[in-house]
Amino acid sequence: MTGPLYLAWRYLAYHRLKIGILVASITLVVYLPAGLNVLVSQGAAELTERADATPLLVGAPGSPLELVLNSLYFESDVSNTLPYGEVDRIATSGLAEPIALHVRFRARDHPIVGTTLEYFAFRALRLAAGRQMAVLGECVLGASAARSLDARPGDRVVSTPEHIFELAGTYPLEMRVVGVLAPAHTPDDHAIFVDVKTAWVIEGLAHGHQDLAAPEADSAVLTRSESAIVANASVVQYTEITDANRASFHFHGDISRYPLTGLIAVPHDQKAATILMGRHLGPNVTSQIVRPEAVMTELLDTVVTVQGYVVVAFLLVGAAMLATAALVFLLSLRLRRREIDTLVKVGGSRFSVATVVVSEMLAVIALSVALGGGMTLLTARVGAAAIRTVVLSGS
Repeated sequence: MTGPLYLAWRYLAYHRLKIGILVASITLVVYLPAGLNVLVSQGAAELTERADATPLLVGAPGSPLELVLNSLYFESDVSNTLPYGEVDRIATSGLAEPIALHVRFRARDHPIVGTTLEYFAFRALRLAAGRQMAVLGECVLGASAARSLDARPGDRVVSTPEHIFELAGTYPLEMRVVGVLAPAHTPDDHAIFVDVKTAWVIEGLAHGHQDLAAPEADSAVLTRSESAIVANASVVQYTEITDANRASFHFHGDISRYPLTGLIAVPHDQKAATILMGRHLGPNVTSQIVRPEAVMTELLDTVVTVQGYVVVAFLLVGAAMLATAALVFLLSLRLRRREIDTLVKVGGSRFSVATVVVSEMLAVIALSVALGGGMTLLTARVGAAAIRTVVLSGS
């Protein structure tokens, strides 16, 4: 190491606190715009990947974004529901395969997704343990949900009431875990899957009662005759579906009018998709059909627009920080006037003195750029996993 470079190194080492602050400031100026661009790009890729894999969504008239967030990411609530008869209507049209969705309830922080077995094939979800749900009251857990709930096949999970004091509302349902899915690194990992009819049981649209003819039900009988049994208010509405009481659960009214939050329509080809979308246009249509890809693209366009303003703000702040750093260097030179004069008097040339000062500044800038670049590369490496974790934990 030559004399000027050695002097520059010793100066930086001696004033490490001041230099450390300068390096941290300039590093942030370099990293924040670059890191933000990386995160937005990876976030957009994570969000659009699931939307791209879903051809069409059908839901009640309302916000297309709410429908997409509810059906794809199990976030948000839809303001209106879709009648179950829409499933039969699309199936009989021969244009697409419908997959029903009922996403309204939760068990702790995990969404309860009422759907059919076709959903697992559509999302290419496979079991890591146990078997698929087969009857009323059974559920299959996503990998993250099973880990969070510490549940495995044979255990029980209980739905969370929508309101703390639900005196006139639905009762929590205790569901039997029959399977656990392998990690898919999608919002499915965080979900609890049940049959649509089980979701309707949670909603209170189906229920079971005690066998009033059994001797142990005498306390619940008001009057008994050969033709009828009248029960009092103590009749138990089951909160658990077992082999013994499953047959007592029944639905009231027309099931075709029962609610869904949405459904996935998988058209057989592009022509079928176009025809199906055309049938959902017009003033008398009671449902909407959307392309999730287009909805998420519109959302991300808004995000990118906001990102542009944020980047401009970062650049302005960065320019101010760089100006401040330059001012620090200039003030430092004024304070070092006697030091520089001493170097000249002991034989140092003005070029050598300038080399010392410029080397100090270049070292600070080079270290800052290297740290900022390293942080950006680290963000690019772990950003996708971090975004996936945030998406899943928010599902």
